[in-house]
Amino acid sequence: MIEELRISSLGVIDSSTLELGPGLTVITGETGAGKTMVVTALGLLLGGRADTGAVRAGAKQARVEGLVSA
Repeated sequence: MIEELRISSLGVIDSSTLELGPGLTVITGETGAGKTMVVTALGLLLGGRADTGAVRAGAKQARVEGLVSA
């Protein structure tokens, strides 16, 4: 289970840590809030291909880290 997701310089997200608990997690927010970037970060964490266009404007790189439990 993914317990924590840390995102830096990905799309509209400058820096964010998302703590996930057991059960259903629902991500809501206004347009441009970063919901798609959270889903993109999850995909990257699971081995998806990175798109250089997703790096935040002005940043050299984006970073996605996760804490996974068995």
